[in-house]
Amino acid sequence: MSTFRATIGRTVNRKSLAILAGLTSVAGSAVAYQNYNNGNKKNNLKPWGGLAAAPGVHVAEKEAKRDYQEVYNAIATKIRDEDEYDNYIGYGPVLVRLAWHSSGTFDRNDNSGGSFGGTYRFKKEMNDPSNKGLQNAFDFLRPIHEQFPWISSGDLYTLGGVTAVQEMMGPKIPWRSGRVDQPENTVPDNGRLPDASQGASYVRNLFDRLGFGDRETVALIGAHALGKTHYENSGYEGPWGPSPNVFTNDFFVNLLNAHWTLNTNKKGVKQWDNDQGHMMLPTDMALVKDPKYRKLVEEYAKDQDVFFRDFSKAFAKLLENNIKFPDQNKPHYFKTLDEQDL
Repeated sequence: MSTFRATIGRTVNRKSLAILAGLTSVAGSAVAYQNYNNGNKKNNLKPWGGLAAAPGVHVAEKEAKRDYQEVYNAIATKIRDEDEYDNYIGYGPVLVRLAWHSSGTFDRNDNSGGSFGGTYRFKKEMNDPSNKGLQNAFDFLRPIHEQFPWISSGDLYTLGGVTAVQEMMGPKIPWRSGRVDQPENTVPDNGRLPDASQGASYVRNLFDRLGFGDRETVALIGAHALGKTHYENSGYEGPWGPSPNVFTNDFFVNLLNAHWTLNTNKKGVKQWDNDQGHMMLPTDMALVKDPKYRKLVEEYAKDQDVFFRDFSKAFAKLLENNIKFPDQNKPHYFKTLDEQDL
């Protein structure tokens, strides 16, 4: 386990992480393929202007060079500059959630949903009850899209999540560009995103629909080290752990070591609470009640480096579900602002 990361992850406040941002660039052209069973061939407007290509078409960027590191830097700098959001937790966690939820609509049974079409921008998906609060991330990214109008919505939402994970001291996430905004009739039905009130069988079935096994499932849920729940969004309230704006394995450590009590909160919703002011969802506690999941929780609690490795692979897979990238479209690996300042 990385002692430095484990220690700093429990003690560093977001404000103490801010330094001046440098600029580098990673050039790359992107090509993507997409199979939509329910698409059509009419172009549609992106949320901030511009035309999208027809679904199922081989799409190549018109520009020979697009600097995604520059987009990363703009997002990362804005995260640092606007760190008062959510009582100084910052925008990082909600950006991760937007990337997760815009990708988590994928259904491998019919290859529908996923991040490719950037369909969160439509009211049907934006107003999904499971997406309450994500409008804040959407609004945060609006000026980024105005600054870089050539980037698609799906690429922007997923890149926002990658940026947030890395800037919150998480692992490197390989990210590929090439998503293309799709029309409104490709918006998946509501109800595909996780229901936090359920148990282990539900969790396993939901992640199987996304194409994930047990290890990937537990690793992805480990992102609950970030942020907090809010009564007005989910009916739950409170942070999962002591450092909600630093990516660590604290979620797993807390699950195993804290004393948890099942309570009914003021919204009439059952959640698990401890004496440190932290909470867990029923789906979180399912990970320690299910024997197969629990072994993985114990492994990640002992070794943060293993958790980081597995999360990086699983999160990259989540962001790419339902997208077929050509071989020449290689992943981007972004430098954090700290790394660029060295």
